[in-house]
Amino acid sequence: MKKERPDSPCIAVCSTALGDDICRGCGRSAVEVSSWVTMSDEQKDQVWERLEELWRQGGKVAPWLR
Repeated sequence: MKKERPDSPCIAVCSTALGDDICRGCGRSAVEVSSWVTMSDEQKDQVWERLEELWRQGGKVAPWLR
C-alpha cells in the first residue's frame, strides 16, 4: 500500500527564502515552492517523484514516506 503524501513536501527547513535556488529542506526549486498551490496534480506528482528519487539516491527515505 502506498503511503499518502502530505499537502506539500515542505519539511519546515526552507532555504529558498534565503536566496537558494534549491531548497535545502525539501529539494524543490524556488519556482516549485512559490507555485506549488497553483500546480496541477500531475505537475505535483512529477515533483514528488523527482524528490523521492533524490532522497533514495542519497540513501534515505523521504520524510513524508516515513
